Amino acid sequence: MTAKQQLKYGRLIPVMLCFFAMGFVDLVGIASNYVKADLKLTDTQANIFPSLVFFWFLIFSVPTGILMNRIGRKRTVILSLIVTAVSLLLPLFGDGYLLMLCSFSLLGIGNALMQTSLNPLLSNIISGDRLASSLTFGQFVKAIASFLAPYIAMWGASQAMPTFGLGWRVLFPIYMVIAIIAILWLSSTPIEEEKPDKASGFRECLRLLNKPFILLCFVGILCHVGIDVGTNTTAPKLLIERVGFSLEEAGFATSLYFIFRTAGCLLGSFILRYLPGRKFLAVSVACMLVAMIGLMATDLLPIIYICIALIGFGNSNVFSIIFAQALMTVPDKKNEASGLMIMGLFGGTIFPFFMGIASDAIGQTGAVAVMTVGVIYLIFYTLKLKK
Repeated sequence: MTAKQQLKYGRLIPVMLCFFAMGFVDLVGIASNYVKADLKLTDTQANIFPSLVFFWFLIFSVPTGILMNRIGRKRTVILSLIVTAVSLLLPLFGDGYLLMLCSFSLLGIGNALMQTSLNPLLSNIISGDRLASSLTFGQFVKAIASFLAPYIAMWGASQAMPTFGLGWRVLFPIYMVIAIIAILWLSSTPIEEEKPDKASGFRECLRLLNKPFILLCFVGILCHVGIDVGTNTTAPKLLIERVGFSLEEAGFATSLYFIFRTAGCLLGSFILRYLPGRKFLAVSVACMLVAMIGLMATDLLPIIYICIALIGFGNSNVFSIIFAQALMTVPDKKNEASGLMIMGLFGGTIFPFFMGIASDAIGQTGAVAVMTVGVIYLIFYTLKLKK
């Protein structure tokens, strides 16, 4: 390994640790269930916690793109890690409803800052055709943190080892320590950034949507996240409705989705080094289309499982490919483009809303039909990519 390669990997490792910290936001799913049980909350009260995450993406993504122009990408990532560490500190003082609302709000804000700034920071280390594969590998690292959160919480709740009275909340100090390590490591890592974009405001960032391809990318991110959140929500309900599973039995559907999504990220990080993003995206979207048709047409358990796995694999690399395409389209406006793309994560709120209306009307087939609209759009988007 040459000295230049050693320097690149030396800068890449702390950045990948930040991607791991990006996955901390997914603890909100398991944590909200424990908070609901501890405080005897209603579903409506408990569902506020995950909703907060997507809300802050809508509010903070574009302003973060503007902030990066002023203080730089690395400093913005460090700021996001500090906010995340504070959010993880609060539950150590109790698990009251308002305290947990504050904690999850800060976790969502920190993650909005991080997702907006960390992806373009990576482009200062990895560029060109390898950017999409590197972003995908970052998503794989992020998924590891998402996977570990439920198991750490369950370990704490079982009190197999002393948790200092925290129980399941031992998850928070463990992740807080990792966040602090990421802050210190990234702060001491020299990363030469591109010259900051020209000073811009909120209006100038949104004006990028006037560029047809940027608008296509933005809607593509909306659809990707909508399919992601929609599958997590609908997969267990499909098994309950069509196979007669209990809620506990149906929960495996969500795990199956994450298993294949994570495997797809890892596989995609290698494939995208050799296969053009357009071709790989075409294969990915084809997998999802076949899966959606299958979910609307069958009640057979093995086929349903295969379809869920296909969605997980197919949706695993969509974000990275679209995000990389957006950054390469406006290389002089990467910060603003990043803010817009991350604002598209608000699709995780839009799609479930319409899926709920459709499923109330005609069952879970209606929810699948709403997700299929997103897949059809991604087919259209793929055809618009340059060969």
